[in-house]
Amino acid sequence: MGDADITLRHLARRRPEDLVRAFVPEGCPTDVLGWVDSQVTNIERRLDKALRLRVDGEPRVLHVEFCFELRENVPDRVFEYLGFLFAALRLEAPDEPVPPIESVAVVLSGRKRRLPVTGKRRVAWPGRPFSGVHFRVDAVYQRKVGELRARGSVLWLVFAPLARDATAAALQEVVAEIHAGARTAEERGELYTALLVMATIDPWRHNLRKELVMMVEDKEEGLLRRTPIIGEMIIEAEQRGEQRGEQRAIAELLGRLFARRIGRQPTAEEERSIVERARAMSPGEVEDALLDLEGEALARWLAEPIRSS
Repeated sequence: MGDADITLRHLARRRPEDLVRAFVPEGCPTDVLGWVDSQVTNIERRLDKALRLRVDGEPRVLHVEFCFELRENVPDRVFEYLGFLFAALRLEAPDEPVPPIESVAVVLSGRKRRLPVTGKRRVAWPGRPFSGVHFRVDAVYQRKVGELRARGSVLWLVFAPLARDATAAALQEVVAEIHAGARTAEERGELYTALLVMATIDPWRHNLRKELVMMVEDKEEGLLRRTPIIGEMIIEAEQRGEQRGEQRAIAELLGRLFARRIGRQPTAEEERSIVERARAMSPGEVEDALLDLEGEALARWLAEPIRSS
């Protein structure tokens, strides 16, 4: 999904509590304990990550994956990821039961007819009882603006351009709510940019992107131009890389992404590792690692031997 996937995962990491709130039973006390980070789950970085929770006092794990469409390979991807995730959780605490896991596919576009609320991947023999995985389907593009607003967070407001009933007037209100609800100017820029990325998907052909750009600029002139977000960094890198016929341009911007995530410039050795990994693996895999790993986990990954793609 390119820039949409990058932008949404970044925002989810900023506001995990708001992400979780939409999927836990209403009224249940919920604590977000952090993202699952282990050597096993690192094998599958290209899937969105899982959150450790405590719901009504009990341990739980929530896996949320953003999908451009509910394509045939999505159930396979969910099933594969859950295998890695279950193994990782079991290895971390071999003497304790693995917490219950819920998977959700957040779908951004697709057919007009309603999608099922549950997806599944069956692996059992024909005629035998079901064996495999069920997962929740949250088709945000089939919801109305009011439904997204009812989730009570600016995180879910960025999906408003996908809504069935999105209008210029409704998005004007959404822009104002984001302006009031963002914690910092940097986050406001990222939320607005996510809003524009969703408008480019435009599953209902509302064609509101230009109006939305004007709304954002009217609210705070020049904000989008002043706020370099991750999606723009990667797109710029890809364009420069194509022009120069090499991956060094991508590696340079991945170094900027490292600095943005860690709060410092990479050391000479870390920069060399980033460059080598972008060439030997793929810029996408390196990008995922920079997005998904935190602090010492990212430093350890850069120090590991390079795995060929």
